[in-house]
Amino acid sequence: MKLTLKIWRQGGEYKKGQFVNYQLDQVSEHMSFLEMLYVLNEQLISQGKEPVAFEHDCREGICGACSMVINGHAHGPLQGTTACQLHMRFFRDGQTVTIEPFRAKSFPVIKDLVVDRSAFDRIIQAGGYVSVGTGQAQDANAIPVEKDQSSMAFDAAACIGCGACVAACPNASAMLFVSAKVSHLTLLPQGKVEAKKRVLSMVRQMDLEGFGNCSNVTACEAECPKGISVENIARMNREYLASVFSSEED
Repeated sequence: MKLTLKIWRQGGEYKKGQFVNYQLDQVSEHMSFLEMLYVLNEQLISQGKEPVAFEHDCREGICGACSMVINGHAHGPLQGTTACQLHMRFFRDGQTVTIEPFRAKSFPVIKDLVVDRSAFDRIIQAGGYVSVGTGQAQDANAIPVEKDQSSMAFDAAACIGCGACVAACPNASAMLFVSAKVSHLTLLPQGKVEAKKRVLSMVRQMDLEGFGNCSNVTACEAECPKGISVENIARMNREYLASVFSSEED
């Protein structure tokens, strides 16, 4: 299979970037998308050219590091799939494949397809945790949790923080990511003690990072590789309003 790769090349956050076309022959349909990029980089290195910088780690759809926009879709055209799980059999011979980084002010480009997503880390540090005393761990059955609540919490906890929701949103909103983290903890008994403080702190940090507002386009849910529901955004909004009014009463 022959492909034309149209790849965004940029030396850093404040450097000018541009799309560069590359021709790649003998691409096997059994290759993963990342393996295809490795073949391209071997070709570039053999020609004495700079290889394309891209990020990856687990290759199992767990870490979200392989974030890139492929033909206009975060992680590529296949739903419920990260870029590392995408295979070349989903592309056609002779096709032009456009590859670019996640584009958001809060995700500055480090180099080529690699962006800095540490804004997500700072949001988690602001409140995405449960404070517990150290010592002997409680028995797993000591705190009963209703099945519906545990299922919703588990679904929200599936978020891998890749940033596809931000890349897909026309406003570069991080609401799906933040709401997933808020829902995951707030739905469980262990997280209810700090629920008010958590949602206020995380939303405040999200705004400080420069992410946009949600306008209910729902592109975030459509592009999310883990299928995180926008119902979490509605839940977070309710939690936020309740916490704001509660704080004013106090």
